[in-house]
Amino acid sequence: MFLFKKLKKNEGFTLIEMLIVLLIISILLIVIIPNISKQSENVKSTGCKAQVKMVAGQVEAYTLKHDTRPSSVEDLVNEGYVNQNQLTCKSGERITIQNGEVTSS
Repeated sequence: MFLFKKLKKNEGFTLIEMLIVLLIISILLIVIIPNISKQSENVKSTGCKAQVKMVAGQVEAYTLKHDTRPSSVEDLVNEGYVNQNQLTCKSGERITIQNGEVTSS
């Protein structure tokens, strides 16, 4: 008799409990996903600023070696200070040298 009661005992989650958990997870996702997409643009902007600083550092290295500032970013590429793919940010902005300053546009 004891064995029969043990087999008959059903433990688990009910359908209502599962639906409540799914509802809570859905609400959290609805709140979190828009915030993540808003931060994507900020991350791209910050990444581009860091890339501009890296190229500016390479301009200084070029200047120390050649005793003159590079006239364009192509001078840095030709000398091997930066790669061609490092001259474009993830946001699509192109890194250039204007009046001796590294900028992105």
